[in-house]
Amino acid sequence: MPDRNAPELRPEWGELLARDDYKRDFRERDALIRGRDSWKLERRQYFEEQGSPSWEAARRGDWGEALRLLEDRRPALLAIGREDAARRSFFHRVRVVERPWTDYLRWQLHSLRIRAECGERVRMVDAAELADSEEFGQLPEIVVLGGHTLYQVRYSEAGIPAGAIRYTDPDLVLRWEGYLADLHRVGEDVLAYFEREAVHGRRWFGGR
Repeated sequence: MPDRNAPELRPEWGELLARDDYKRDFRERDALIRGRDSWKLERRQYFEEQGSPSWEAARRGDWGEALRLLEDRRPALLAIGREDAARRSFFHRVRVVERPWTDYLRWQLHSLRIRAECGERVRMVDAAELADSEEFGQLPEIVVLGGHTLYQVRYSEAGIPAGAIRYTDPDLVLRWEGYLADLHRVGEDVLAYFEREAVHGRRWFGGR
């Protein structure tokens, strides 16, 4: 694992963005990226995926429908992967995993597998490996976009998106980019993880 703790991050160093402002700011900045990668850290074990018919089906226990709807997104994800390749800008995701798995994580593993098959670079890290970085609290949800913008993505206690704090200090962005790159480097590829845990481990669906 990385031989350093996570960089410090204080809310007063950034600018608070409401949810719609964050989404708009993210889209505008992402569209300008050429030749630089982006990084995401997902630490929470549950998010409320608003507007996701697949997640709603999983919540109802209809896993067949949930997986079918995830597969329906494959063409759009392949198009994103081709665009990323053309821009020479790839999205790297670090997904932290705790046990026992939440039903959300069981569902998300299928989503992450498809994303990886479509070009996203996803790696899994066990929460136990983050003990040094989490001595004083759980790591935040982080996106580092193209080496120039850091977002601390905010959620309610129920996992509902609540905007973000935007940071643009170059040194701060660089430190977090390096930390996430280190986590990604030592993590396990999601396809190998999925094969071992979800297929061989028979943990495909909630409650199993």
